Amino acid sequence: MPKTIWLAIGFAIIHLLSKHMKFLKTVPRSWLLSVAGGIAVAYVFLRTLPELGEYQLGSAKLQIESEIYLFAMLGLVLFYGLERLVSESKKHTVTSGTSNGVFWIHMASFSLYNGLIGYLLVDGEYKSIKGLLFYFIAMGVHFISNDHGLRQTHKEVYDTKGR
Repeated sequence: MPKTIWLAIGFAIIHLLSKHMKFLKTVPRSWLLSVAGGIAVAYVFLRTLPELGEYQLGSAKLQIESEIYLFAMLGLVLFYGLERLVSESKKHTVTSGTSNGVFWIHMASFSLYNGLIGYLLVDGEYKSIKGLLFYFIAMGVHFISNDHGLRQTHKEVYDTKGR
């Protein structure tokens, strides 16, 4: 069995157990959530942006100089637009967190996102176990942070249907 299957199983376990991580509920905000955000940002700057730059330079298919960065920016705008939709839905739905439609849109987007992370785990250009472990740790703490945020946003429906 390839080593990536064990890391994919590890990601699933993280999703299943993040609900039971009591230290995430501390006020002020848990230090782990801050670390998770920092690791995710560091990963983007140290790994993802340089790879995008290499792809941009090595691809003859792209038409404009910064096309790959334009796609990355559009993804970011889509993400923040979705978060804005969720935020507006929360304002109008007092008891259950968000509306049912917004909940499923949010779950679909995170399913695609998790699928992309899984794809990159298997088909990424990680030449060593060290690179794979760095990716796993960065994405693992990011998943913990995402699960925490989704649980706060969607209340119990996230644990019963979304997770």
